[in-house]
Amino acid sequence: MNQIDGKSARALLLILSTFTYLLFGAMIFDKLESEDDNRVRDEIERVTERLKNKYNLSERDMHLFEAIAIKSIPQQAGYQWQFAGAFYFATVVITTVGYGHSAPSTLAGKLFCMIFALFGIPMGLVMFQSIGERVNTFIAYSLHKVTPTHLLMVSFTIGLLVIVSGTYMFHTIEKWSIFDAYYFCMITFSTIGFGDLVPLQQTNALQEKPLYVFATILFILVGLAVFSACVNLLVLGFMASNADEVTAANREPPSAIVLERFAR
Repeated sequence: MNQIDGKSARALLLILSTFTYLLFGAMIFDKLESEDDNRVRDEIERVTERLKNKYNLSERDMHLFEAIAIKSIPQQAGYQWQFAGAFYFATVVITTVGYGHSAPSTLAGKLFCMIFALFGIPMGLVMFQSIGERVNTFIAYSLHKVTPTHLLMVSFTIGLLVIVSGTYMFHTIEKWSIFDAYYFCMITFSTIGFGDLVPLQQTNALQEKPLYVFATILFILVGLAVFSACVNLLVLGFMASNADEVTAANREPPSAIVLERFAR
């Protein structure tokens, strides 16, 4: 029991440490990159004003032009480096998802990003592994006498519920198709992160939808933890199965092993 409590305390400490590290990273990224982000936005506004004056565009025509431009490059919509966007960026860095929706543009930002990833990625991997192991232990403890197959089925069921919840959320808020929302969830949890679909890129979503920002970050972290639990079970199951085969082979007399090989 003490060992279980110790592992749970370790997992909790890892969660708190990682969250603190993300807050620290978000504040630094905000400090280093937000000024350049504001400069770019101010330049866009000046260019927009010049276009309106030069071609005598109405407000309606200008909004239409902006909508087309934003739709063609959705990853550039909204401020990316204010605190919410910086925290979101820090999360996709340590989880190695890396959608490519934004990247540091300053020398200091790029340098800090490398250092942040160097320490943050191992921390994230250890945290997800620890949470996954705790999830499996909790399931086994709750079900008492449980086989590895049952444990795997329960973990996959929880993972499926997380994916379905995420699919519904992104389908509803981002207006993606159900298939695209499901596809995004799977690509995220596998940490592939192509970047063809990126949430929170609607105009000013990072500033105007704080609850959605929090829900998206929580979804990524919880989903990766559950995914880690499933992977842990698969790996342990494979290793146990392989160990049983080796043990059984060692118990057989040499003649039986030779005959079995010839039979194959």
